[in-house]
Amino acid sequence: MRTLVLLATIVLAIPTMIVAQAPTEPAKKMTPKRQSADLVHRTALVIDTHADTPQRFVDENFDLADPLGDGNLNLESLHNGNLGAEFFSIWVEPTLYKGQYARRTLELIDSVKQQVAKHPGRVMFVATPEGIEYAHRQHKFAVLMGIEGGHSIENSLGLLREYYALGVRYMTLTWANSNDWADSSGDVNDKTVPHTKEGLTEFGKDVVYEMNRLGMMVDISHVSDRTFFRTLVITRAPVIASHSAARAICDAPRNMTDDMLRAVANSGGPNSKGGVIQVNFFSGFLSQQWRDAQKAMEPEAEKAVQALKDKAKTDGKQVTYIEISKVQRSFADRIPRPPLSILIDHIDHIAKVAGVDHVGLGSDFDGVGGQLPEGIDSTADLPKITEALMARGYSAQDCRKILGGNLLRIFREVEQVAKQLQAEDRPRITEKQPFDKWQK
Repeated sequence: MRTLVLLATIVLAIPTMIVAQAPTEPAKKMTPKRQSADLVHRTALVIDTHADTPQRFVDENFDLADPLGDGNLNLESLHNGNLGAEFFSIWVEPTLYKGQYARRTLELIDSVKQQVAKHPGRVMFVATPEGIEYAHRQHKFAVLMGIEGGHSIENSLGLLREYYALGVRYMTLTWANSNDWADSSGDVNDKTVPHTKEGLTEFGKDVVYEMNRLGMMVDISHVSDRTFFRTLVITRAPVIASHSAARAICDAPRNMTDDMLRAVANSGGPNSKGGVIQVNFFSGFLSQQWRDAQKAMEPEAEKAVQALKDKAKTDGKQVTYIEISKVQRSFADRIPRPPLSILIDHIDHIAKVAGVDHVGLGSDFDGVGGQLPEGIDSTADLPKITEALMARGYSAQDCRKILGGNLLRIFREVEQVAKQLQAEDRPRITEKQPFDKWQK
C-alpha cells in the first residue's frame, strides 16, 4: 500500500492528495490536469453502494479504526480517498446460514450500528439522501445499509418492513442463489434448482411493490435476465444495480447487456429520470481474460474449499465465510490483476450506452479480496478513478454525477414515489381484487 500524503493549497485551502516519493527522490510537481482532478474529487460527495465489511465486523471482530489488514475499507483509507458515504452490504451466505437467515441478517445490521456507536465523532448512521448530505457537511462518514439477497426476508413482507425500519434502504432481489419468488443469474441454468415461470412470482411482485411503497431501492444486481425485465415491468420507481458491470466487455451472467443498461436508464414511471448502474470493481466482472483464468482453476479451488469444510465438520466447528474466502483468494491471487483502465472502460461504456446520468460506483470492497484492478487496493485509491475519467475527457460535472450525484438523485426519486404510493389504497397482488370477489 503506498502512503498517501495530504498537502494544502494556500489559495483554495482545499486538501489535495499525491503519492509520496521515496526519500531520495524530489517530490514531483502536480500537473494542472492532475491538480484539477484532485480538486474535483476532493470537493465531490463520493458515494459507494456496496461494501461487504459487515462480514468482517461479525466474523473477525474488525473495527473501522483498525489497520486494513486484508481488507479494503477503514477510517483512515476512506478519509484519504474522500469517501463520503457507504452502503454496507447485509449479506447472508445461503448455505452456511440456512434456517437462520433472519438471525444472521439482524446480527450484521447490529454490527454496522455498533461501529457507528463506537465512532460518533467520525461516523454517522443515515437513511435518507438529506442525511448523506448532512453528514457530509458535518465532515462525518455517512453509513447506510443494503440487503444483498431476498432470501433474508424469508418470504415475509413483515420482515421486509422491519428491515426498512432498521434503516435498510435497498435490497438486491437475489444473490447468486434463486429464492422462492425471484431467479438468480447464479443458478438460472441449474435444473436442480426450482425457478419461477416469469422471473417473479405473484409474491415477488408484491415484494417489489412493497419496496416501492416503503421507499426502499430495488436492486437488480445478481438477478436473472428474465427476473430483471419482469421487475422493470412491475416497479413504479427507478431501479439500481448496486454492483454490476457491462456484459459487452466481460461476458459474465452477473453483468448487464446493453439493452439492460438502457432499460435501467429508462426505469420508473413516465416522469422518472431513470435508474443507475453502480460499477463493480471485481476483476472477474471486469476482465474477460481474468475471468477465464479463474474459471480454469475453479475445480481446484472448489476442492480446497470442500476440504476446509470437511475438516471443520470433523473438528466440530462451523466454518465461516471469511475462512472460505481466504482459501478462494489464495487461488485468485495467482492471476495477474488487470489494469485500472479496464474499470474505467466499464464506466465509460455504461455512460455511453445508458447516459452519464445513469452510472456510479459500487465497488464490492471487502467482498472480493484482493481481486481488484491494479492501483485499487482500498478506498484510499478512489481519487485515481476521478483522475482517469478526466483524462478521458469527462468534465468536473460528469465526474461529480458518477461519484455520487446520480445515486443521490435516484434515492430522492424513490422516496417521492413512496410518498405517492402511501397515499393509495392498493390490495396486494396475492390478494383477490375486489371485482374478482364481486363476480363470485
